[in-house]
Amino acid sequence: MRIALPLFAGLLLAGCAATAPQPKPVLAPAPAPVTAPAPQPVGPAPNDLLNATAWTQNAVEHDLVFREIYRDAQEKLLKALKNKHWDALPHNERTGPVAKLKPAVILDIDETVLDNSPYEARLIQSGKAYNEATWGAWVKEAKAKALPGALAFTKFADKHGVRVFYISNRAQDLDQATLENLRKAGFPVHGKNAFLGLGTFVKGCEQIGSQKTCRRQLIGEHYRVLMQFGDQVGDFMTVLNNTTEGRRKAMAPYAAWIGERWYVFPNPMYGSWEPAMFGNDWEQPANVRRKAKIDALHADN
Repeated sequence: MRIALPLFAGLLLAGCAATAPQPKPVLAPAPAPVTAPAPQPVGPAPNDLLNATAWTQNAVEHDLVFREIYRDAQEKLLKALKNKHWDALPHNERTGPVAKLKPAVILDIDETVLDNSPYEARLIQSGKAYNEATWGAWVKEAKAKALPGALAFTKFADKHGVRVFYISNRAQDLDQATLENLRKAGFPVHGKNAFLGLGTFVKGCEQIGSQKTCRRQLIGEHYRVLMQFGDQVGDFMTVLNNTTEGRRKAMAPYAAWIGERWYVFPNPMYGSWEPAMFGNDWEQPANVRRKAKIDALHADN
């Protein structure tokens, strides 16, 4: 059978195309495995102070608690003023009758009338721990703000003839800066003994560490103390056994005075409650102190 030339040529070319060797594809190199970047730390290292300071500075509940306590005290102050036998000094610190004494109130300063949380915030942000040098520098700035309710209460007391005293364990070289801060914040400060710091000398009374016993007794010689305010048990009475249980036992006889003669403020940032959990030994490494605090937690009721 004859095949027409154009058709035959087309078939021939098709056959050649089908059987001709094909070039090998050039393979691209396999992509290198992608490794996720290591997570970078955000901010300073973890710090046990963080939640406590964040709550103090940002929680409206903090401010509400302070206003509530000071408002309640203000409502009860005039009643206490009329009762000539009303006295808020611990029994072992009152040495005589009070009926003829002038009225007064005693307030702690730090975390009771002045807010030092900015100093704690600086420690967190810088990754440093408390020391006297940085604390002294903060105090000398004299810019701590009044805590909610504190100004209203102290001005009310002052207006009604109740002498306002401030007792603090700030070092003696911080006396002038403390007085400056109190005045700048608007607190009533009258007389040279309105503020009694750690360097206050009380004749015939031996100072035991940072206990405020002698200074309270000094005020009690001339004044009937209507109320006391503080954020530590030691602001109200002498605690010789600073353990968790020892602190509870010391306060037990005065339970009825809470909210009547003694007004206690929350301070989760610092205080003698903390070293009570690790034997009051700050020389221990931080991880050892932290473990002691974790061990003090109660997982059961």
